[in-house]
Amino acid sequence: MAKKKGNRVVIKLKSAESGHVYWSEKNRKNDTGRLEIRRYDPTLRKHVVYKEEK
Repeated sequence: MAKKKGNRVVIKLKSAESGHVYWSEKNRKNDTGRLEIRRYDPTLRKHVVYKEEK
């Protein structure tokens, strides 16, 4: 079975201060720009900015 191409894509969120990475999904239709979120970084043990990478 072939999987249809939808609006949701898997993205990689990388910490701005360390090398830690989160994987998430986003809707390509609603969020056209790059995502930038504050999330918890377990290597630094604090909340930092995570930016979407290609």
